[in-house]
Amino acid sequence: MMNKYAIIDTGGKQLRVEPGRFYDIRRFALLGRDVLKPNTKISMYRVLLICEGSNIDLGHPWLTNAIVKGRILHPCFEKKRIMQKIHSKKKTRRRLGYRQDFIRFIVDSICSKKTDS
Repeated sequence: MMNKYAIIDTGGKQLRVEPGRFYDIRRFALLGRDVLKPNTKISMYRVLLICEGSNIDLGHPWLTNAIVKGRILHPCFEKKRIMQKIHSKKKTRRRLGYRQDFIRFIVDSICSKKTDS
């Protein structure tokens, strides 16, 4: 069995993805909550690297004609982050919580079309 994986750029981070596995990524800011329903198909074109066995294709900065296809499983949240501000002289304390919106998606396939130049 060949080990195939890709490195994609999504949400300002680089992520190593393999077909058949699920990942949590930041919610797409351009798309509303109505569009991101379960089983919505998504395609990612910002592919930095594709490795298939011993063949490695690098992009500068992205590969042309390379697509990572997947579908959304469900929206989710990150673990809550708590920030505290304490002013000891004024005897005030403030506690704030924050959760990042995430989307859990599964990678269906990694497609790369090589062009002969």
